[in-house]
Amino acid sequence: KMQSPHLIYILTNFLKLCFTNPTGSQGQFPITQNVTVVEGGTANMTCRVDYNDNTSLQWSNPAQQTLFFGDKKALRDHRIELVRATSQELTIRINDVSLSDEGQYTCSLFTMPVKTTKAFLTVLGVPSRPEITGFTKPAMEGDEITLTCITSGSKPAANIRWFRNDKEVQGTTEVNATGKSFAVRSSLLFQVDKRDDGVAYTCSVEHVSLYKPYMTTEVLEVHYAPQLEITHSLIIPQEGQYFKLECCFFPLLWSKDGGELPDIERMIVEGRELTITTLNKTDNGTYRCEASNHVGTSFAEYILFVYDPNALGQRGPDHALIGGVVAVVVFITLCLIIVLGRYLARHKGTYLTHEAKGAEDAPDADTAIINAEGNHVHAEEKKEYFI
Repeated sequence: KMQSPHLIYILTNFLKLCFTNPTGSQGQFPITQNVTVVEGGTANMTCRVDYNDNTSLQWSNPAQQTLFFGDKKALRDHRIELVRATSQELTIRINDVSLSDEGQYTCSLFTMPVKTTKAFLTVLGVPSRPEITGFTKPAMEGDEITLTCITSGSKPAANIRWFRNDKEVQGTTEVNATGKSFAVRSSLLFQVDKRDDGVAYTCSVEHVSLYKPYMTTEVLEVHYAPQLEITHSLIIPQEGQYFKLECCFFPLLWSKDGGELPDIERMIVEGRELTITTLNKTDNGTYRCEASNHVGTSFAEYILFVYDPNALGQRGPDHALIGGVVAVVVFITLCLIIVLGRYLARHKGTYLTHEAKGAEDAPDADTAIINAEGNHVHAEEKKEYFI
């Protein structure tokens, strides 16, 4: 509501404009800038003119209510105050800004005609800190659970991201408008595994109004049946040796071949360990450790074979190895023979194609020799080449 003295002042100035024509400010418009502020913050709205000969400036809100006419306050709102009022500038301040303050503000220069410039005030709604629901402590392995992260009051709508420890995982997001702000909900559906035990699930809310994201974290507790594994003290157990099996859970039950341990004097159970003080061939078999909790029962098995140390020490030569070596040697030899044969065939020397003539018809040995030597001389002249 306007105060009556201020209304009279505004009307008086308007009447002056009707009878005067200040030429100095006729050719210009007021200068303003858009303003963005976080909800609850402070917004300074400034209007300027380069030249003015005592013509008044005025600020109006989006509802076209006059806030200030010159240095005169026209609207009763304790949040709005004057910062500076001169013939060339009018700056006002809006404290504790709310989403309802957002809109188009008007600065008017009361020339004839009146000249106006708009400035848009954008108010960012700050999202609430996120909350995670859907945790059941403890969760059981195999259960299907839905984690939901909720934040409200953001404008524009906030962005929600999920992290499993440090790795981002994808959720399903839903955005709903609530007045001028938004409520954002993101859900993460998965089946619980024992590997989820102790895993931190983090919901991160990001928004332009925040210097850093809002985060909230929940650590998942998962109950599951015992996970068993048997470790043994010897790689090659031999008769007469001391041997130990250990199962990674307690309490548990040891058994052999589906029944009780046959020799409790040599087979000693202490906590998670089964110790056989002196191994012999009768200890061969399948050993099982079994454990239970409120979720279920599990077991692990180890097959024991006890070796004769004398047989290990008198082992003959490795026939498989020897056979392999022999096969390799034979193969290499055959390859060499084939290569050598091809080489000789391709590079064979010349040979005589005619036998000594006249030796068969010679009457005696001396004549045959003489005839053969004569033919050898001519044989050199005829050669054949094989490639």
